[in-house]
Amino acid sequence: MKILRLALAQINPTVGDIEGNVLKICDFISKAKKQNAGIVVFPELAVTGYPPEDLLLKPQFISDNLDALKRVQRETKGITAVIGFVDRKTGVKSRQCDIYNAAAILRNGKLIGVYYKNHLPNYGVFDEYRYFKAGTESPVYAIGDVTVGVNICEDIWYPEGPAKSQAVAGAEIILNINASPYHLGKLSLREEMLSRRASDNNIAVAYLNTVGGQDELVFDGGSLIIDRAGEIIVRGRQFEEEIIIADVRIDGPSRPGKRYLAPAASSLGEEVYKALVLGTRDYVNKNDFSKVVIGLSGGVDSSLVAAIAVDAISKENVKGVFMPSPFTSKESREDSSALAKNLGIRIIDVPINEIFESYRKNLKREFKGIHEDITEENLQARIRGNILMSFSNKFGWLVLTTGNKSEMSVGYATLYGDMAGGFAVIKDVPKTLVYELCKWKNSREGRAVIPERVLWKEPSAELKPDQKDTDTLPPYPVLDPILKAYIEDDKSFEDILSSGCEKECVQKVIKMVDKSEYKRRQSPPGIKITPRAFGKDRRFPITNKYRSY
Repeated sequence: MKILRLALAQINPTVGDIEGNVLKICDFISKAKKQNAGIVVFPELAVTGYPPEDLLLKPQFISDNLDALKRVQRETKGITAVIGFVDRKTGVKSRQCDIYNAAAILRNGKLIGVYYKNHLPNYGVFDEYRYFKAGTESPVYAIGDVTVGVNICEDIWYPEGPAKSQAVAGAEIILNINASPYHLGKLSLREEMLSRRASDNNIAVAYLNTVGGQDELVFDGGSLIIDRAGEIIVRGRQFEEEIIIADVRIDGPSRPGKRYLAPAASSLGEEVYKALVLGTRDYVNKNDFSKVVIGLSGGVDSSLVAAIAVDAISKENVKGVFMPSPFTSKESREDSSALAKNLGIRIIDVPINEIFESYRKNLKREFKGIHEDITEENLQARIRGNILMSFSNKFGWLVLTTGNKSEMSVGYATLYGDMAGGFAVIKDVPKTLVYELCKWKNSREGRAVIPERVLWKEPSAELKPDQKDTDTLPPYPVLDPILKAYIEDDKSFEDILSSGCEKECVQKVIKMVDKSEYKRRQSPPGIKITPRAFGKDRRFPITNKYRSY
């Protein structure tokens, strides 16, 4: 029986923090040595962080990453390490300098091989053809008495890709290093694909994924080791940094008693909530903020954002601001106060009545003879945006906006008002899912952290008397499936109608989505949790006359 003691370093690197990433890598190499691991594996582009985007166009950045790899190399005496980095080669004839998404195989202080990613993703959030040249070879490496194939992320998704070539060449285990962003349902897709890849090629597969938040993206970890029969023998935790040590039998199926299976998320709510917490924590901390401020309205969206923020960075670092207008209900005040008390956060009361009246007075002459309309509604939202940004400027607090995906999709938000801020926590969370997350949070806590009334009262922006969201929008259980079909699934107008939606309703929704691109382009970044989020995922022109209805 041939056993490989393998360490998977599921780390949380930071893009551009080469020094910090190297210290983390060296620390985890030391941990792996103490556990007597034969090989320790690190994520895709662990040295630079992923995705480095246009930092890759800076020659000095590439040089610094190569120098850093040499420092790591010295720490590999007594162990083999597989580490993602950026390599650089100058062509003999063209003298053009190409860079590669690469994996270094380091052993006993020496570089024994470099693998170049063969399949460069260029869809969704990925843009690797912009930067990298694709590799063309799929080598294997003899490490002790084990023959190893190393490949990178997208390579493993192709049935006829490098994993198959490496298996044919004699590899006994595939080490696949990743920076694979999270979205709903991706974990099960990965597990199914990796199981097929292992069983089809009769080879063990170790899948190592990075973890952490990077701008809009969240990397969920969830690293895996699968035996030759396609059975999962190791599953790392989602959304947590850790080192996973496993004794892997590579010449046959592993015995059940040897398994280390971290529990997968027990529900959709738990999985998404953890992703949002991690994405928020890392955005705040990695961008050198310490505190955040949130406009609390007494509604479900701001309540959820506040709860996520407290779980991400602790209650002492979260401030709420309640800004009542003439149309704010007593219930909204009560619910905001109850939420703040339940979360243990400070709430600051800043009424906007006098400011609103001052605006009206100063605009009265120019607006004479014109009935009040959405202009006056939006004034209130913009006053609130100014107040939140004032707290941000004065105290250095990051403003977390509270708009959800349903609202962002149809433009049901005020530019320079409730859209003003630094980070949009639930920008990719549909309204119906917002409610589910709140219910999950309350269930987990065993109490109504988010007041029960918030979950059943009718949603309202409270910018005019008796206002309801349904004055402008279809009910959210009707709206959200249309939005998913149009935005995430790219279904045609006729396909959406065939699902039972009313023609006028679908036309209205699609028109609102198309007309709101200019707003979304000016909104802060937010955490991607669906298969297709606004921003890097969905890039539509602002000036666009095409209509599908």
